[in-house]
Amino acid sequence: MHRHVSHVTRRTAVAATALALGAVALGGPADAASYGTPTITLSSAALSGAVGAVGDPVVTVTVGQSGADASALTVAASASSRSSVAGPGDVTVTGTGAVRQLAVTARGRGYANLTVKVTGLGGKTATKTLYYAASAAVQNPADARHLTGSADASAAVDLGGGHVVVADDESNVLRLYDRSRSGAPVRTWDFTAQLGVAKEVDIEGAARVGDTIYWTGSLGNNKDGAYRPDRDTVFTTRVTGSGSTAQLTFGRAYQGLRGDLVAWDRANGDRYGFAAGTATGQVPKQIDGFNVEGLEFAPGSTGTAYLGFRAPLAPAVPGGKALLVPVTNLDQVLATGAEPVFGAPVELDLGGLSVRDLRRNAAGQYLILAGSWAADDNTDPYALYAWDGVPGHAPVKRADLPTSDAGGWEAVVDVPDLTQPGARVQLLTDNGSADLYGDGTEAKDLTRPEWKKSRAAWFTLG
Repeated sequence: MHRHVSHVTRRTAVAATALALGAVALGGPADAASYGTPTITLSSAALSGAVGAVGDPVVTVTVGQSGADASALTVAASASSRSSVAGPGDVTVTGTGAVRQLAVTARGRGYANLTVKVTGLGGKTATKTLYYAASAAVQNPADARHLTGSADASAAVDLGGGHVVVADDESNVLRLYDRSRSGAPVRTWDFTAQLGVAKEVDIEGAARVGDTIYWTGSLGNNKDGAYRPDRDTVFTTRVTGSGSTAQLTFGRAYQGLRGDLVAWDRANGDRYGFAAGTATGQVPKQIDGFNVEGLEFAPGSTGTAYLGFRAPLAPAVPGGKALLVPVTNLDQVLATGAEPVFGAPVELDLGGLSVRDLRRNAAGQYLILAGSWAADDNTDPYALYAWDGVPGHAPVKRADLPTSDAGGWEAVVDVPDLTQPGARVQLLTDNGSADLYGDGTEAKDLTRPEWKKSRAAWFTLG
């Protein structure tokens, strides 16, 4: 029997076929099974930012899907556990291929778990959680960067090419950072094994001569007043290359400088009380304690180095002077194990403050970062003093430093030409004791290294 197919039926069949083909072309239900589940990986599971920050760190997002071009995939934040810190709309993803860049703009201080979602063809999706933490706004954010991976920056040496190597007083790891960027170190070196120590050296000072960097521990007791021999360490590293390609290799170490200083002080009438300052039970960060935080070479010398003391003051009373003790043969002490020889001590009027760092440039100009001897001093005064390095010559205050932001000023990266108007200097903070995210946790105790951070800030000298 001949069947009659109406024009309406033909039109319906054609339309259905067209819809099916369209679904295939668009990755719809008709061929969804031909696409695999998308994949998504984050370069870091955690990220830290700051309210109002400039140049916060970013995370690299890598996506893919079998059967699909990566450019067809979309990536966005789909949820937040705390939108008052950062919501989905505060997440920006750039790039169009398999590799994207994700940035977060902080709304407020605290933590937020951000769900990052990739949507592929066939309507298939996958997610990852980004653990985000935002610290409070700081003064002059355009001049501030946050160096992550450690909160306890304690000494710094410029390695050229816009990069700096930073020590940490809670470990023996040295970290190389880009001075212009916030984020993780470019490279790290852990010299614990070469030093032969079990705990941290408590690195507090550094100075460079040629391709050699000298590093010193604090030489003092720990915060409980107990002697820790690992802190009585001075060592060297050798630099090859510069900037982002710089490499450090271990040189030599010397242990015993603390005892040498005590013996020298006793032989000179116990002038500075080093024996009492190093006694069992003596807390190092007291006005009459014993704690070294600065190291720099004397003018025109590659052998004589100044040890800058955070404690004691000289005399050890409010308003006392800051103390430098020259080691006249530090190069030989490290090269051959020679017995240290000490020169005439230098006392500097820093307005009752002590040495937190000491740095010299090639022209022999010095900057002294001055702060309190006290342990809990993040809100106590800090100042920068210029000095010519000559004993008997008075330092000149060049700037008072702000103290309202988290952390204590701890290190001078390098010294600009101090004769130039508008000279700018970059300083680092030790944020180890700071509650960065408002939960009562000290930064040094945070569980994720990406959340630990020190601040680098530029200042114009008056």
